[in-house]
Amino acid sequence: MTHRFDPAILREYDVRGTVGINLSAADAHALGRCFATRVRQAGGTRIAVGYDGRLTSPLLEAALVEGLVASGVDVVRIGMGPTPMLYYAEAHLEVDGGIQVTGSHNPRDDNGFKLILHHRSFFGDDIKRLAELAATGGWAEGAGSVTDADVRDAYVARLMAGYTGGTYRVAWDCGNGASGPVVEQLVKLLPGEHHVLHAHVDGEFPHHHPDPTIEENLADLKRVVAEKKLDFGVAFDGDGDRIGAIDAQGRVIWADQLLSILAQPVLAAHPGATIIGDVKASQALFDRITALGGVPLMWKSGHSLMKQKLRETGAPLGGEMSGHIFFADLYGVDDAHYAAIQLIRALHLSGHSLAELRDALPAYVSTTELRFAVAEDCKTAVVAEVLARLADAAAQVDRTDGARVTTADGWWLLRASNTQAALTVRAEARDQAGLDRLLAAVDAQLAASNVFRGLPA
Repeated sequence: MTHRFDPAILREYDVRGTVGINLSAADAHALGRCFATRVRQAGGTRIAVGYDGRLTSPLLEAALVEGLVASGVDVVRIGMGPTPMLYYAEAHLEVDGGIQVTGSHNPRDDNGFKLILHHRSFFGDDIKRLAELAATGGWAEGAGSVTDADVRDAYVARLMAGYTGGTYRVAWDCGNGASGPVVEQLVKLLPGEHHVLHAHVDGEFPHHHPDPTIEENLADLKRVVAEKKLDFGVAFDGDGDRIGAIDAQGRVIWADQLLSILAQPVLAAHPGATIIGDVKASQALFDRITALGGVPLMWKSGHSLMKQKLRETGAPLGGEMSGHIFFADLYGVDDAHYAAIQLIRALHLSGHSLAELRDALPAYVSTTELRFAVAEDCKTAVVAEVLARLADAAAQVDRTDGARVTTADGWWLLRASNTQAALTVRAEARDQAGLDRLLAAVDAQLAASNVFRGLPA
């Protein structure tokens, strides 16, 4: 029997769609058949499976497991938890891969799957080949077994291994996502005073959507930090692999600023090491890494690409503006809970508060990540046209991921989104007048490609 996936759910880094529209239990079952076939072709026999707290995740997880065992792969079910807990299971159990059923930070009715094979992200062409397998029905046949494993205690113990942080007063906003039970357990082991918000797992997300990169979602965190006069607060996305943070004054500490803070103890332990930031990150991050004696590397956005680059370069630390922070000492994965622990450690070693470290960072004027919809089949063409014009103009352009253009005012970035039918824009300057000029340059390029930006200046 064949099953054709809706092409829209086959993304660069995962399989994701909207349940009831282009994602169903039948898709999950077919994905299980296809991935199990690939596991067996690669010499594997056993994988771990977990799922997040979305309303549709148990249904999709059950169908996925049925598909995996029908193609002869043994499954270790770790139950509901954050994606980093699945990464822990995949790294420490005797398995050949893993799948997390998760909608991550996306809208409530979205869901999907993050895949790992032999301790490496499964993405790009690997995902495309799953679609080919589904279309042909060339699945392996078999009768795999199913066992259960409770790994939460061991995962939390790994987060705390070798803890050397100080005593702080912290708020933790779980956003009713899958991080809640882990964070509740984690804070019992930490010294200090801890206030946990929205830890009850609820796929309706009744308080706010769990995406800590959108400032309005941090309102509850800001309120509690202010009312309790806490040192700082952290927040997590729906599956616990993205972190957000605020200082005692309620200011957002963006991911590139977190990396600047985390880089200091890492480079003290690994002098001259490479630290990776994505193309959306502030120039201040790369300058800071250099000042600390490290080697800054700008790389493409996308968690699988960042993990791959971490492995290739031997970098101990990397991150991207989406809130994914990657640690080589944690088997090279992105884990927001571990990032929070390492932030506490970095503050302790620095002897300064988060607000003081924030004050010490260079003051630039920048946009947030601006997105606007374009047809999926034209987003890369627009970027290519812009790059061609910039080449003719002999502009200073970094082509790592789209076009990052440096001028006397600062820099602007135009790239095709990895996850949406959209173009993304970001710009940074030393003052507002410079930022206005940078955004005018973006407008001029998009106008030349007949694209209406429709973004605030």
